[in-house]
Amino acid sequence: MNLGEIFQQLWHTTGLYNMVQPADPTITAPFEQFLHQFGSPIMLVICLFLMWLGIKKQYEPLLLVPIAFGGFLSNIPNAGMADPGGFLYVVYEAGIHKGLFPLIIFMGVGAMTDFGPLIANPKTALLGGAAQFGIFGALLLAYCVFGFTLPQSGAIGIIGGADGPTSIYVTSKLAPELLGAIAVAAYSYMALVPVIQPPIMKLLTTKEERKIQMNQLREVSKREKIVFPLLVLSLCIIFLPDACPLVGALAFGNLCKECGVVERLSNTMQNSLINIITIFLGLSVGSKLSSDQFLTVQTLFILILGVTAFALATAGGVIMAKIMNLFSSKDNKINPLIGSAGVSAVPMAARVSNKVGLEYNPNNYLLMHAMGPNVAGVIGSAVAAGVLLSVCVQ
Repeated sequence: MNLGEIFQQLWHTTGLYNMVQPADPTITAPFEQFLHQFGSPIMLVICLFLMWLGIKKQYEPLLLVPIAFGGFLSNIPNAGMADPGGFLYVVYEAGIHKGLFPLIIFMGVGAMTDFGPLIANPKTALLGGAAQFGIFGALLLAYCVFGFTLPQSGAIGIIGGADGPTSIYVTSKLAPELLGAIAVAAYSYMALVPVIQPPIMKLLTTKEERKIQMNQLREVSKREKIVFPLLVLSLCIIFLPDACPLVGALAFGNLCKECGVVERLSNTMQNSLINIITIFLGLSVGSKLSSDQFLTVQTLFILILGVTAFALATAGGVIMAKIMNLFSSKDNKINPLIGSAGVSAVPMAARVSNKVGLEYNPNNYLLMHAMGPNVAGVIGSAVAAGVLLSVCVQ
């Protein structure tokens, strides 16, 4: 081999040379051929855009930045980081395919969550339950209108729960081929809750309803807070065992927080453990942002169905609050704005309810009231995930 051949061989191994793939004669559609040839550079640009959204716009940066970076690494030609044996592949198999990372995230969420507002006003759990309508509404649309399979429809529907770890957990079980698109949709729309929800909330409520002031919540005892996660898990064991992995992880984290005797464990779950797992979770999800899986018509449909699921979830919570008011006394009315917090985006959705309420009544602080349906939404999305895993597996 002469010097010219050596340099030629070296050139053929560079990422620049392999950035554009040769034409595939089996692909007849011009647009599909274009995506096949230029998929890698297109995905690199998309991943840089997602990084910009996380860094500049601060759209769920703790996960959007590592997801985007993982996608960037997985689309580098010839690097093979997402191929069998590669770094991202190994992390994905251990943490996502086996379902480990989302469960550890849920432990951390449980350790950071105060269920006091829900315990103080249990009827707000109905608002969290009604918000899950977005999940099943999007499922029906995906299956009946867009032609997705039942497992794929279940994975798409879970976007409406506004819970990233749950979306990843369910998708990894039902439709791993859609993981990249669903994860990006779920976390992008979670970050856009302050944009998506207020117009829907205002459309479905009157000015008088937005001004409703709610009674101060009662103080919740330590014993109630300790018993609550055990009660929720017990009910899950009896009625929906498929939801026990997520609910159990959430209950364990919350029990460690509330019992007061394992503060070191609780602090670890809330800080170092959840941070470490978030890094690997984001990178491994990003490994599924390959051009052949992401640059499809399906991805566009998923984005449309995702925002539809969020809108239905918001509307479901608000409408349920209005229905409950029909059976409530004048002194126990619920401000329908807190119904929008029934999605699982804690505490962002509760803050949005509070912000919109203050626009119409400067003395109406709804944050703690909205936290009731908000944390109920966390439980509700986990329960909905169990339902999907029990009925959508083929």
